[in-house]
Amino acid sequence: MEKSLMAKTHDMEEREERFILVAVQTDERDDTRQSLAELRELVKTAGAQVCDVVIQNREAVHPGTYIGKGKIEELACLAAQYDADGIVCDDELSPAQLKNLEEELNCKVLDRTLVILDIFAARASTSEGKIQVEMAQLKYRMSRLAGLGLGLSMSRLGGGVGTRGPGEKKIEMDRRLIRDRIAQLKSELDEVVRHREVTRQQRKKTSMPVAAIVGYTNAGKSTLLNRLTDADVLSEDKLFATLDPTTRELVLTDKSRVLLTDTVGFIRKLPHHLIDAFRSTLEEARYADIIVHVVDASNDDMERQMEIVYDTLQELEVGDKPVITLFNKCDMLDMTDSSAKPRDFKADKTVYISAKTGQGLDEFEEALGDILRGSKVYIEHCYGFADAGKIQVIRQYGQLMSEDYTADGIMVKGYIGKEYLDRAGLSSYLKKEDNEY
Repeated sequence: MEKSLMAKTHDMEEREERFILVAVQTDERDDTRQSLAELRELVKTAGAQVCDVVIQNREAVHPGTYIGKGKIEELACLAAQYDADGIVCDDELSPAQLKNLEEELNCKVLDRTLVILDIFAARASTSEGKIQVEMAQLKYRMSRLAGLGLGLSMSRLGGGVGTRGPGEKKIEMDRRLIRDRIAQLKSELDEVVRHREVTRQQRKKTSMPVAAIVGYTNAGKSTLLNRLTDADVLSEDKLFATLDPTTRELVLTDKSRVLLTDTVGFIRKLPHHLIDAFRSTLEEARYADIIVHVVDASNDDMERQMEIVYDTLQELEVGDKPVITLFNKCDMLDMTDSSAKPRDFKADKTVYISAKTGQGLDEFEEALGDILRGSKVYIEHCYGFADAGKIQVIRQYGQLMSEDYTADGIMVKGYIGKEYLDRAGLSSYLKKEDNEY
């Protein structure tokens, strides 16, 4: 009796879905194997198992079925052998490819985009994140309505209240409903964006600089923010652990302040409609004063990941901002040989850190302070006691390093932006024509 009860309990346990990963390699020198390794992590993050990986070498992706007929037969045998629930293709499939593969294999067929969308749906926690995920899902679904192979149900006539008439096909009705829902979500997102813009304007009034933490997914961005500011952001060894941006204030050793904003991680083959859907979230990098680029220095594919981050920043139209590159996870590497240290020639400053142990974070704060001071001018000025109130402008919008009371007045040293010189009573402080202070 006890044995049968245990067996019954075991049978009732939910089994993890099992998938076979599939990719087409068109060039031996491309990054197909690295991309598949990343897809394995994506599937794992989504809560499923990978039971095998299949690569087909072809001159080009098959336009109708993604892979060739022989490979489809091989996949069918593997799926039966592993009792797999389906396959996951490493590229975004067209509607026809998706439909034809499902018919040939008679199992679930997913692509890389759908897996990413599934992870996003599970991880989004704020109202903005949920809106953006739903928009991306609807855009993906609408582009595939005509080719999903859902049988006669997709072409039957729809009718009744709420449709355009008894002659409207169900596929057209579904497409119209999706368009209406997307329009509604856009309206809701516009309201969130307006609120975010108000927040940005308030930050500008305080003149507190903003540094956006960007980087490849799972590079250690959230761990860095937690270590520096006790932000308590979810930090896991999984892809896309963070979807919703988090902003915290960091006080540097020289008492200057900066806002650090964590952003969603970048990834190879990130679909365009996902970038569009998350544009308002990723725009934190666009409006930041400084870009903090976190790189997983222990990853063998580090160079390619850095390239993808810079390409994505360019696509987001992030302007010419100062960049600090942090090579993270250096506690896992031998850093004694300086010639073997990784480099980023696009960065203004490079620091080697471990967000986990705290190694190198003092150097990072020093580099951050150097860039912040570089955007301001250094001042040494003696205020008369009658003008003492103007010192508050330096406190609020700059960095007051010292304040000494003398017989002639108050001697101050510090940094302030050129745009605040008039308000601080320092417009005549210009000493040279080349703007040296």
